[in-house]
Amino acid sequence: MSVPENWKNQGGMNTFTKYLLGFIALSVAIFFSWYFFSIIIYVLVSAVISFIGKPIIDLLARIKIRGYELSDSLKAAITVVCLWCLFILIFSTIIPLAVREFESLENVGVTNIVSRLESPVQDAGYFLKHYGFLDADEDVNAWLSDELSDVLNIARLKNWFGVVAGTMSDIFVALFSITFISFFFLKDSRLFSGMVMAVIPSRYEEQARNALDSIQKLLVRYFVGLLLEVFGVMILNTLGLTIVGLNFNHAIVIGLVTGVLNVIPYIGPLIGICFGLAVGIVLNLDMEFYHQMLPLLIYMTIVMLLTQLVDNVVFQPFIYGNSVHAHPLEIFLVILMAGSLAGIPGMILAIPSYTVLRVILKEFFNKYKLVKKLTQSLSE
Repeated sequence: MSVPENWKNQGGMNTFTKYLLGFIALSVAIFFSWYFFSIIIYVLVSAVISFIGKPIIDLLARIKIRGYELSDSLKAAITVVCLWCLFILIFSTIIPLAVREFESLENVGVTNIVSRLESPVQDAGYFLKHYGFLDADEDVNAWLSDELSDVLNIARLKNWFGVVAGTMSDIFVALFSITFISFFFLKDSRLFSGMVMAVIPSRYEEQARNALDSIQKLLVRYFVGLLLEVFGVMILNTLGLTIVGLNFNHAIVIGLVTGVLNVIPYIGPLIGICFGLAVGIVLNLDMEFYHQMLPLLIYMTIVMLLTQLVDNVVFQPFIYGNSVHAHPLEIFLVILMAGSLAGIPGMILAIPSYTVLRVILKEFFNKYKLVKKLTQSLSE
């Protein structure tokens, strides 16, 4: 029995209409995502903060006053206040020290650094010229001054702080918005998932809920572990540098910078070590180089390398083992690809993004062999 021609045409028109409407809906979604990009970022950052604050909420849920539990609003408010107090404590303590550190670097000056290190600079110049890194007639002092001027460009840092100060109103709006949204996400843990479920087709709801639950658990572990790693690296470097002879104010600034830079996989710790040694040189220019300054720099290097050893052996296995559940080589390749696509921000976001992607693949595409291979550790 043949199908009437008009039925075929009608079926084709229905298919065309369905795809056309789908394309229009996708285009509208992309436009709104672009137009309200900042609001979407506020929501996502607030969701991450609510993930970080989840352990505090769970702890407060165990507290009972005369047999009564704390209300959800009170628990959320206390959590937001705790996170803000931690944020303010860190910045009110560390930022003034960092500002004074940059001011001391500016007061020294690049020319003064080169002139004070005349003997090791000349020795380095002979080495560079001998192996062809510099021309035989090139002035080593001038070359080094130019290179250091680019690295220690305090004017560029001041301009950056000026730009930040000029956008304080935008920053205030962002902080207020994120705080406000975070409060409601903390108050109702199902609110964010409800927003996501609103755009998910009904037939995928169960899978989506499983994915959101897994993502929340893994990201909570990851971000809490990451914060502990930053503080751990900061504390170890601060104590170690103080022990080897650095002033505590300088040691804590180097510890803070190395701790924060440690968030950047692989290259962050190297940049942190270079920064610490640069500060060590600038702050001890009155020392004799070979018998006083060089041993201090060696001790500083040993301290920061030992901290990295502890980070690699203790901190990172704890973070990645409890959240990412991925092979180190797999993580390395993901970070390389993310760095190629989006630079340093991509490297920072690579691990949490890859974790979210693997959970989604596991819930929605687990029939494929490659997906099973990539996500099998999530079930362990």
